[in-house]
Amino acid sequence: TDRMVVIEMNPRVSRSSALASKATGFPIARCSAKLAVGYTLDEVVNEITGQSVSCFEPVLDYCAVKVPRFELEKFPLPFSALGTQMRSVGEALALGRTALEALNKGIRASERKLEGLCDLIETGHYTQEDVDRFLRSAHPLRLLAAYTTLVREGEQALGSIEEITRFDRWFLHLLVQQMHLEQRIRTNLDYDTLLAAKKAGISDRHLGFLTKRGSEDIRRLRYAYELHPVSHHVDTCSGEFDALTPYLYTTYGEKQEAKPLGKEAVVILASGPNRIGQGLEFDTCCTLASLAYRKLGRKTIMINSNPETVSTDFNISDRLYLESLSSEEVEEILRLEGSSDVVVQLGGQTPLNLAPSLAQSGSSLVGTSLSGLLDAGDRGKFSALVKQLGLRQPKNRSAESFSDILPLAREVGFPVLIRPSFVLGGRGMYIVYDEAGLAELGHIEASKEAPVLVDQFLEDAFEYDLDAVCDGESLYIGGILQHIEAAGIHSGDSAAVFPPYKSNQEILEQMQEWAHKLALKLGVKGLMNIQFAAKDGLLYLIEVNPRASRTVPFISKTSNVDLIECAVRIWEGEDLVSQGLVKKRGGRAMGTCKTGWAVKEAVFSFDRFSNVDPALGPEMRSTGESIGLGKSFGEAFAKSQISAGNRLPVKGKVFVSVNKKDRTTILPVVQNLVKLGFSIAATKGTAAFLFENGLVVEVMQKVHEGRPNVTDYLKDGQIALVINTPMGYHAHASDDEIRSIAMRLKIPYTTTTSAAVAAVEAIGYLQKKQVVVRSLTS
Repeated sequence: TDRMVVIEMNPRVSRSSALASKATGFPIARCSAKLAVGYTLDEVVNEITGQSVSCFEPVLDYCAVKVPRFELEKFPLPFSALGTQMRSVGEALALGRTALEALNKGIRASERKLEGLCDLIETGHYTQEDVDRFLRSAHPLRLLAAYTTLVREGEQALGSIEEITRFDRWFLHLLVQQMHLEQRIRTNLDYDTLLAAKKAGISDRHLGFLTKRGSEDIRRLRYAYELHPVSHHVDTCSGEFDALTPYLYTTYGEKQEAKPLGKEAVVILASGPNRIGQGLEFDTCCTLASLAYRKLGRKTIMINSNPETVSTDFNISDRLYLESLSSEEVEEILRLEGSSDVVVQLGGQTPLNLAPSLAQSGSSLVGTSLSGLLDAGDRGKFSALVKQLGLRQPKNRSAESFSDILPLAREVGFPVLIRPSFVLGGRGMYIVYDEAGLAELGHIEASKEAPVLVDQFLEDAFEYDLDAVCDGESLYIGGILQHIEAAGIHSGDSAAVFPPYKSNQEILEQMQEWAHKLALKLGVKGLMNIQFAAKDGLLYLIEVNPRASRTVPFISKTSNVDLIECAVRIWEGEDLVSQGLVKKRGGRAMGTCKTGWAVKEAVFSFDRFSNVDPALGPEMRSTGESIGLGKSFGEAFAKSQISAGNRLPVKGKVFVSVNKKDRTTILPVVQNLVKLGFSIAATKGTAAFLFENGLVVEVMQKVHEGRPNVTDYLKDGQIALVINTPMGYHAHASDDEIRSIAMRLKIPYTTTTSAAVAAVEAIGYLQKKQVVVRSLTS
């Protein structure tokens, strides 16, 4: 109809402002700030060209495509899930000379194990029934379902696809272009066809899949044809002016626009689109590293596809490539720039997964060697190393096939923690309490290359995170964080306190000693994160990661020591003694919290996923984090809850329902709540236990026991706080509903007794109404 309708107008920057800034090179927020203090558009110089001014609209000689990143495994979406409420957790941005090139690159950059437009059924992950349902619903894979239908039914299906999806024919024409190109590729992959494929953004891996030749074979063919990408500037003016800020993307069949920085430049691999387990904490590490290198006079090249982050600001690095983090793209950028030094320790699991192929292609990994990085993740080698050093870890075994899991679990002894190798964010982890629970999990993929780890689960233990830097001899520990949630809750989901709260000094000393031994044995040069557990006065080693962790920015801010800059200085040849962090070579030292107490709290988005139970476990589900600082633990925890959107009550009724193993622990919590003036309600079993210990409380029925039950009281607004601990991995249906309703009604709830203890201390602080302004470093 050509009719244009205004939906809404917001006089502020929005999520799309960052996207538009990165897609065009026009810094909207920076320009807006200057306008706010009195400049006019014709006075604000375009920093990319240094010649034009901001009253000229950006002119593009490329196409930009944003692809959202969804967590379909952690938060399964109904088939018609997409609507007015945002469900994605991140996004990737791709640039190309054509829309098809940018679209293929964008899908690949979203890191969903899809190489671009592809036949979903041919990938082996989806059925015809899945494709039909995706096509007829608002699902993230709808575009690929349309392409799959087109490939399988031919161009005669275009009319029905358009009618079903209401996609504009311009977009459907891109799918037709891809289909015709794939038919050429399958028939004869000569020079012209290979060039056309690369200009369309098709990766070597996907070409290998289409031709059944393998990606390495395609790479050799491409090199034989001397077919390589070139770099183009994002310059806001279609090349009318020379670009001063080197903000680049790669494409094929064009002229090279940027001169290489050479071998003195160091390449930093960032973390790609935000996702659960790999978010802005890692991006912060990459940003700080680039700033530290530049401070020391070393040129930096940043590679990232995330438009939401500071690392893709054009003034953070000497050169920025808005590209996906795959071995093909990274190797070609290294070739273009003439660089060989690559930092893989900072961006999370994505860069680490590229380390073997980069090392094989001749790149030099900065800091810890490839063997040091891999040995920490190889369960067999790591267990042998722990035994050699005389350290303690939970009993564990590696299953190389699905049939091995049950006998190994029996050997270790239930409860066990089941987890795959080489993951971040606890992906695919489960706590299993018995054989029946293991059977309910169904088939789990296991192989010699990627074994499934079967670990003894230390129930009721407390976990710790230790972040450190090592120069090969000396060790500086930035700090030790104690998890407020008990063992079994992923470290990224647990609130954590710095310094450790009510911890045994002997255990803390032991952690430092073990950390130093491990750093030297693994040959760590740079950052290292260790997870410990303490139970019954014994320390256990859970995991060692010779890389930056998500807690590094938190420790750096609260200890007032930039651990990333420390690591960069080590990589540039300056040891910890020279940096003034350790007194003598081969020694160790530890940082302190400069604010008194600091609490890191996880932020969740369960309100956007009403079909998901908010109970926490070993698989990470938080989408962000906040911080609370204070002179007391209660003050810091209270502030962390407020900043995370969890409003703790100062009066009212508290509902308590805990399983049998938690009842003794919960008794002093309930007693303190009564002293603070709260009334208590509980389910029959918990109420009977409290009565036996001198507390008379109101009894509420569980969901299956009749009406009115606890959910009715929640809906009526009669409950101010919920303390509800699930029983094992498979929580009872009524427990699920209690937590889910509390979450939707924004009633604060805790699913562990340790979090309940912290909540009571925070409530005590809030009741005093003492707000004091202090310096961050006092």
